[in-house]
Amino acid sequence: MSTLDPDTVDQALRERPGWSRDGDALVRRLQFPDFPAAVAFVTRVVPLAEDANHHPDLAISYRRVEVRLSSHDVGGITDRDLALAERIDAVVEDGEDAGPR
Repeated sequence: MSTLDPDTVDQALRERPGWSRDGDALVRRLQFPDFPAAVAFVTRVVPLAEDANHHPDLAISYRRVEVRLSSHDVGGITDRDLALAERIDAVVEDGEDAGPR
């Protein structure tokens, strides 16, 4: 697997509202009504990551969650990251309490 070229990443980001690029990672920041809702979101993401054998960096800070996706083994953004971002978006869309930060 190889990293995606910047133009491909930029095009994919146009199709993934809420995501941005930060260096070699895709990033999405979400805010929830409270800490339990933030943790509940993360617990819904964990099985998706396990199923994909691709594990994001997840940071919880009270009501906020930051998701960072990067394929560390190849040093950048790959199709794996885009696929997991899409699955995470489905969790966000399914939940009523998540919104952009």
